[in-house]
Amino acid sequence: MRFEVFRDAWGVPHLRAGDALSLAYGQGYVTAVDRAWQIEVERHRVLGTSAAFLGAEAAGWDRFARRARLADTARRCHAALDEDTRTWLDAYTEGIGAGLQAATAPEFARAGIEPGAWEPWTALGIWLSTHVLFAGFPAKLWRDEVVRRLGREAVELFATDGPGTCGSNGWLVDRTRSASGAPLIAGDPHRFIEDPGVYQQIRLACPEFDVAGLAVPGVPGIGHFGHAGEVAWAITNAMADYQDLYRERLRRTPDGGVEAFGPDGWERAHAHEEAGVEVVETGRGVVVIGGPGESGAEGEGISLRQPARVHEDLGFAALPALLRARTVADVDRAFDRWAEPVNVVLAADTAGGLLHRVAGTVPDRDPENRLRVVPAWEERYAWRGRTEPLPRAAVDTGVAVMANERSLAAPLGVEFAPPHRARRITELLAGRPVWDADGMRSVHTDTLLPSAGPLLTLVEALDGETLDGLSPEAAALRGELLGWDRRMDADSALAAAYARVRAAVVRRVAAHGTLAPLTGLMPAYPDVFRPWLALVPRVAYGLENLLSLDTIPYEDRLAAVREAVEEVAAEPSGVTWGELHRLAPWQALPDPDAAWPGLDGDHDCVLSTSGVPGLTEFSARGPAARYVWDLADRANSRWIVPLGASGVPGDPHHRDQLPLWLRGELAPLVTDFALLTEEQHP
Repeated sequence: MRFEVFRDAWGVPHLRAGDALSLAYGQGYVTAVDRAWQIEVERHRVLGTSAAFLGAEAAGWDRFARRARLADTARRCHAALDEDTRTWLDAYTEGIGAGLQAATAPEFARAGIEPGAWEPWTALGIWLSTHVLFAGFPAKLWRDEVVRRLGREAVELFATDGPGTCGSNGWLVDRTRSASGAPLIAGDPHRFIEDPGVYQQIRLACPEFDVAGLAVPGVPGIGHFGHAGEVAWAITNAMADYQDLYRERLRRTPDGGVEAFGPDGWERAHAHEEAGVEVVETGRGVVVIGGPGESGAEGEGISLRQPARVHEDLGFAALPALLRARTVADVDRAFDRWAEPVNVVLAADTAGGLLHRVAGTVPDRDPENRLRVVPAWEERYAWRGRTEPLPRAAVDTGVAVMANERSLAAPLGVEFAPPHRARRITELLAGRPVWDADGMRSVHTDTLLPSAGPLLTLVEALDGETLDGLSPEAAALRGELLGWDRRMDADSALAAAYARVRAAVVRRVAAHGTLAPLTGLMPAYPDVFRPWLALVPRVAYGLENLLSLDTIPYEDRLAAVREAVEEVAAEPSGVTWGELHRLAPWQALPDPDAAWPGLDGDHDCVLSTSGVPGLTEFSARGPAARYVWDLADRANSRWIVPLGASGVPGDPHHRDQLPLWLRGELAPLVTDFALLTEEQHP
């Protein structure tokens, strides 16, 4: 298949072909050349074979991938595709195969492996593997333990954007608020920062369409963030709950099989073994925790039910439909075919069309399913179909904001992000009557930390009346914190002091006797679920609630803050926030000599860069990309990723965008092929 590859000054690939299938082939080819190691790691993660070359730390994921039947689900979803989508996907897969032959990634030699062959369904498997934990179903394990140990009312203490959840900011300014007279869409997806990056800047042009945007390496098309000239779209995680966990009673049969106890009594379950891992699937779903007992004894397990496996649909038919979209109505119809993850969508077109809606598949079932693990044998908790229609809203105020908060998707979820980012973005947008693409940088890079309020209120209460007087050093620190502007800037020593006090408070609150029943939960669960069950991260992300509500007595909260201030004051360091808060991207093969820079921002800032207070201030999560889509002139649009377009170490474009990303700057989106450099390929 014939296609052309052009690169801009940042190495971003711009592809041109005579038809959509040749273009899909070209996208696969370029992805394999630029990201061969990355997509090979993801292919092995789908198959549950990554520990063979990544080491024992990957074994927990591999066991989960096999037990969850990720590869089998991808096969089923591929078999259920309509013919046009399957043909398009097959062209992409063929291009991947050709590109792998030309790839030069040095990690293969280091790991002692060669790129493997892609199956027709591999791209679906990568999408599923990337997003299977995205909605945070393991949080149900946590909430189940909280309800059993502290009571249902305690769930609200920790109802916030948790340790394994990824989110985003996104906002739309309509033509009445835009300097160009056409809408602007901007934002930044917050995900775990990876090296190479989870998003791939790319442009796909053929006679049918010409779309620039952010693709997921190993997956064709441009699903999340795209600009097609006449229409543009963007998403954030809706924080909807669409996966369920069921508590299963399981037993072995005399012939070595497995039975599960369902609403109609004992029923045969699927069971087989893969590489020493027993795979069991009941009428509810795949068993991901526990299993049948030995020698006829009844055992207990927890099964996962998810839409992709139930409906054999990952929403891939939406991807080519989005590429062909010309209007907001086209984008709307394309997202009608979306499956997962469930997203909030913003879109605008040059004719004045605007869209703000939820897209994806959400099962209709008992509200208790969303909260915790439910018994498999009670009919009450069975799925009743899909929740339809999904929420949507008019854009009638000149702006629309989405930041994972409890708003449009509120009826569909349990835990949402705190409202700080959404409120702050709305406030910033209200601060100017008219916006342009360059001005959006001030929103992307805002470092105000509204969630500091409850802790600083307790710091202010340390006035010598409620408790014994502070030491002179602690009193001085108290005064400095109360005068702090609450901005988490990398060069700020006061931001670092606040963070050190916060971490010390988190550790003390986590050690409080009220929360003692929630300690030690992790060993009872498989490795992959443990981040959701660790108490210190839960306290860190729920600290506002824990310092504001009366579950922990006021005197104890005040004492924890006093001790934390004294602790930090006794060890003055002069360290800045950026010295503590450093970028820590995930690498499949970690580079022990890598030195990563300090970062502005914090978890609840618009510039959301997240560590785990009380454990580490290193930031594993942050803006995995930034973008501004200008509907007046696509050439006036901007984009950036944390590292670079190339995933090949040593390539000039491996990390050349990092300095811009750190400063909050964006690279231009070049649309004129005459300004690009053509690249030869076999």
